[in-house]
Amino acid sequence: MLMTDPEGRGGAGVVHWVAYGIPSSVRGFAEGEVSKPSDKCVSGKSTRGFGFYSGPCTPPNAMPHHYTFVLIATDFDPKELPPGLTRDEVIAKIAPDNAAPVHAEGDAGLVGLFVNPWRQ
Repeated sequence: MLMTDPEGRGGAGVVHWVAYGIPSSVRGFAEGEVSKPSDKCVSGKSTRGFGFYSGPCTPPNAMPHHYTFVLIATDFDPKELPPGLTRDEVIAKIAPDNAAPVHAEGDAGLVGLFVNPWRQ
């Protein structure tokens, strides 16, 4: 599961959440569950170095940002990838740039538009 804000940091983009190793038996997360270490997933690293979900937070007086969630099913064992990988490192493991096999089995995405009304 990857969550990014492409408009964050002046258009350079922000990775808000990287989580992987989610077993196929997991059907969801309880409210607040991924804001701390969870036994349902392996935590990667966000742009700010966080190993947990940090939700949308547009800066003051900003236009709404697009928050992109991508879920990629892979053929990896849930414990195969080490903790602490960045978004780019996870993508490189799933789809290497060489003759190694691609590990993606399917994917789905969702884009949400958000602006923080309390910061206007």
